Parts: sequence; C-alpha cells; structure tokens
Amino acid sequence: MSINSVPTTDQLPVVVIGAGPTGLAAAAHLIERDIEPLVLEAGPSAGNAVRGWAHVRLFSPWAEITAPAAEKLLAPTGWARPDGATYPTGGDWAEHYLQPLADVLGDKVRYGATVTGVARAGRDRIVDSGRDEQPFTVHIQSADGHEERITARAVIDASGTWSTPSPAGANGLPALGEKSAADRISYRVPDLTDPAVRARYAGKRTAVVGSGASAFTALAHLADLAKDEPGTHAMWILRRGITGSTYGGGEADQLAARGALGLRAKAAVENGYASAATGFRTESVERDADGRLVLAAEDGRRLDPVDEVIVLTGFRPDLSFLSELRLGLDERLQAPTALAPLIDPNIHSCGTVYPHGVNELSHPEQGVYLVGMKSYGRAPTFLAMTGYEQVRSITAAIAGDREAAERVELTLPETGVCGGAGLFDDPDAAQAGAGGGCCAAPATLQIGIGAPVSSGGC
Repeated sequence: MSINSVPTTDQLPVVVIGAGPTGLAAAAHLIERDIEPLVLEAGPSAGNAVRGWAHVRLFSPWAEITAPAAEKLLAPTGWARPDGATYPTGGDWAEHYLQPLADVLGDKVRYGATVTGVARAGRDRIVDSGRDEQPFTVHIQSADGHEERITARAVIDASGTWSTPSPAGANGLPALGEKSAADRISYRVPDLTDPAVRARYAGKRTAVVGSGASAFTALAHLADLAKDEPGTHAMWILRRGITGSTYGGGEADQLAARGALGLRAKAAVENGYASAATGFRTESVERDADGRLVLAAEDGRRLDPVDEVIVLTGFRPDLSFLSELRLGLDERLQAPTALAPLIDPNIHSCGTVYPHGVNELSHPEQGVYLVGMKSYGRAPTFLAMTGYEQVRSITAAIAGDREAAERVELTLPETGVCGGAGLFDDPDAAQAGAGGGCCAAPATLQIGIGAPVSSGGC
C-alpha cells in the first residue's frame, strides 16, 4: 500500500466491544451517522451475556428495552417489536431483538473475537508525544487462537460486567475457602426448569448471598421449588440489616415487575421458605465432616451447614485489556470519574439517574468510552435505556455534532426506595428511616432537554 492510500483517522472504523444491547445500539447509531462500526463479540452469537440468564424474566417490558435507532435498522426486514406491554426473558430478548439486529449489521459484527488489549498506535501509557494524533490499535484473539490487530478511530467498550462476578467475601476478595469450594458455589441465578439444575437444589439447603434483584429472583425461584420439594430451604445472607427498603420499592416502584420481585422475596421469608442472616459479612467458607459448607462471618458467627451457595453480590468491570489507556475512573466504583457521583450507592437516592452523556463518559484518553453496564463499574443501578442514551450522545460527539451530544434526554422510573447517607451495606441501618427510608409516593423523574424518551431497564 502506498503512503497516499493509508486511510486517515476519520476513515477508520469505530470499534465497539461487545454485541450486547448497548453495543449493538451503538452500532446502529454509528450507521445512522454514516460512520463505519466494527462490533467485536467474544461469544458465538449476539447477546452472549444475556443468553447466560436466558431463563430470567426482565422487569422492564419490550417497549422499554429496544433502541429507536436499532428499530429503524430492523424495520425494512419486516421485524416488528413484540407486544410492548409484555415482559420478555433474557432468551426472548436475545432471540427476538438482539440477534436479528446483529444479523442486519451483517459483517459489521465479528463473533469469536476476544479483545485482549487496546492502546494508542505506537504509544504505550507513558508516552505523551503525538499521542492524541494516533489512532487506536485493538488487539484481538479469535476462537482458534489467531491474533490480529485492528486500527480504529475510536473505541466504545460495551463489554459489560457479566464475566466478572463479585465474590462472597465481604472485603471484595474471595472468602477463605471460596475457591476450593467452587464445586458447590454458583455465581448465577439458577435455571430451575433445567432438570439437572433442579436436582442440584431440590431438597437441599442453599445459602443465597446478596441483596439485589438477582438475589430476589433466586429466593423466589427456590421458594417455588420448596413448595414442590420438601426439605428445600434458602438461607439469605445479608451484609446489612433488614429495613423498609430491603425488598426494593414494592408497590411504589415505577417498574412494577421489579417491585413485585422484591415482594416475592419478602413472601419467601415470611412464608418460611427462606430465613435471613443479617449483618453477616462472610470471611470464610469451610467444609464440615459431611462435605457440606459452613459460612463464617468476620464477627465469628457460623451458620448451619448448607449444601449449596449462590453468590449474587454484583459484578465488576474487567479493565485488564485497557491497561495501556489513560482512563479517569472513580476509586470506589471504577466508573468514569464524572459519572460516579450520580450513581454511587453510598450517596445515590431513590434510584434517580441524572442526565449524563459524552461529557460524563469521557476520559483523559480522548476517543475511548466505557458504556452500558461497564460504565457503571460496580454500581448496581443500571437500566437499559440509560445505555441507549449514552451511545446516542457518544456517537453524536464522534460525528462532530456537539449540540446533539450534549442534549441528554432521559425519563427514568423511580425505584420508590431512598438510600444514601453513607448507609449502603451498613449492617446497623435496620431502623425505619435509616438512609432516607422509603419515598412517600411513586414518581417518574423527567430530566434533560426536549421530548423525553421512554423509561426502561432490565
């Protein structure tokens, strides 16, 4: 190739890491802006992470989990969104929306392509000279082990957090013995419609560690199993006390299905299918003489033996392949510095999400963006429509349309639950009203400029 045929930076593709909901929406917005996307997906199909929880029903309906730009791409194929008022499972979402969208994108999506590193071409993290003028180089490894380098004008990392679940240990590291007990520990909501999985938990005592929607789902499923299989019981492990907000927003939650899920978890406890251990910060996982697991806390408490443990303590971003980039990340959440205060569960109140787009998602390294679940780092409050709005703003910025990039429009539902005041994960915050108590009435917060988009989430 002659030097005159070398493409300029703005002729290079924008690499999107991950063919999940946010990544595919980013590609749709790039196409809308006449910018070439290249989506790199480590898995064999679109929505690989979503397929990992195919059996779990979303708490947002179809109307709230499809991106408008994606619908425009799909429309010429005859695709029609399923009934907007119905609630799909993860499997439905992948099969009826994500995969068709990826199919429309065609060779702009590459499967079996694992990103192993991203850097500035010819510049490691240290070098300042000429850095901003250099394109990005994205290192990938294919399923057969072949290595490749791709040059990109910008990088949108929508790889999510599914591959890096948090451990049971209360200090963020695996509890003592947690790794050696891996045969009895799962970090996913079990699919009890699978006969083999059902047999694993039927008639058994199972510890469920966690306090979010995934833990609610597991408790509800185990309670259903207990109705049919005598001896099935769940031990719910909570690092904090039980408060008015422990079970979520309930009937005050603007996402009704999410509120109902919390109420199902509450019923599991009240009906005796589950018992709770509060203020329990797991320090070790031991085996008794019969091979069952015993969880021990930092304060010396030891629980009765259980047969299985399900750890649902959240997820964290994999930043290893971004180590040569200059990212500005919050020291607590590992989210972009400007975004972190808006989503920090230590101070964040009522599930509100303030307007954010390219300004809050930018880094010292210009042209690289973490979006979707990954942008929230370790925060648990992400909603799908938030990701769609993020990539709308970012792609506008990449296209040079600063006015559109800075015009952030969001309408998101309240959880109906207030937190904050530094009481997140506080075992002593058991009294009514701690951390703000429960919001008095449901409300839909409308923020941003212009016509609001639909509320949404997953």
